[in-house]
Amino acid sequence: MSRLAVVGGAGGFIGGHLVAHLLEEGFQVRSVDVKPFEEWYQVHEGAENLVRNLELRDACEEVCDGSSDVYNLACDMGGMGFIENNKALCMLSVLINTHMLMAAKECQADRFFYSSSACVYNADKQRDANVTPLKEADAYPAMPEDGYGWEKLFSERMCRHFSEDYGLKTRVARFHNVYGPHGTWDGGREKAPAAICRKVIDAVHSGHGEIEIWGDGNQTRSFMYIDDCIKGIRQITEQGVPEPINLGSNELVTINQLVDIAEEISGTKLKRNYKLDAPKGVNGRNSDNTLIEKYLGWAPSIRLRNGLEKTYNWIEAEYKAKKAKSSAA
Repeated sequence: MSRLAVVGGAGGFIGGHLVAHLLEEGFQVRSVDVKPFEEWYQVHEGAENLVRNLELRDACEEVCDGSSDVYNLACDMGGMGFIENNKALCMLSVLINTHMLMAAKECQADRFFYSSSACVYNADKQRDANVTPLKEADAYPAMPEDGYGWEKLFSERMCRHFSEDYGLKTRVARFHNVYGPHGTWDGGREKAPAAICRKVIDAVHSGHGEIEIWGDGNQTRSFMYIDDCIKGIRQITEQGVPEPINLGSNELVTINQLVDIAEEISGTKLKRNYKLDAPKGVNGRNSDNTLIEKYLGWAPSIRLRNGLEKTYNWIEAEYKAKKAKSSAA
């Protein structure tokens, strides 16, 4: 009999892709999200799909029952605009991981994966756009992103202590800016690659020829394509990486360079308007992949240009469909 994998946050971007991959591998999959099915980014017929609020302990116990593998990707989050303006909501996600850990322990699951974030890293190490890539040890002494980053760091510690005290095999990956098709691209929770693609697409189709950029465009980031993310999750979980580990590309670009790539894909050049008072996060962040290469002999490698073109094309199709639906209404 195949193993039963529970995916919390399955209606979200990364969760939907993970469910598809697990089904392809032959897992039984129980997909769980708080959103109604019509708001899930992907609903897979081969999975057992449930709408449950994983902030509640009873719900976590129900969905984890009989499982061998638990993947907790469920949290209340979004791009920098959402994170900086919803700190309390982000902190409340600690209920999800606490109750999922308790439920996984009670059902004697074999493995527990927790999706953490590069937002756990000490802000003092991210003030320069020419940032030194962040090593896992740079999370301490602790001064993470307020709200969201503190919740992620606390939940990492919860995983560690459930391993130490109860023998639950927990695995933690610190995601660095994941992007790709079947994700949030408008509405305020989207991250930079999707937001930039949408803004360029809108400028092209509306003909206004301008784009608004949050900050001065010189802040630096690395962006990981979804296929690399899913491969990393599975390897970290199966091969038993015993400590929190970076899962991200080390291809560093400025936001201005990200716009350059999106413009190249679209075949246009736009006037840039910089919104200097908008949320922009830290000045620089990049992933040091020394540790993941040591453990797995692998690191994310899909080039930003390649992944962004696929993302751009998917968002453009969604954009056109939304416009057509609006016109028909």
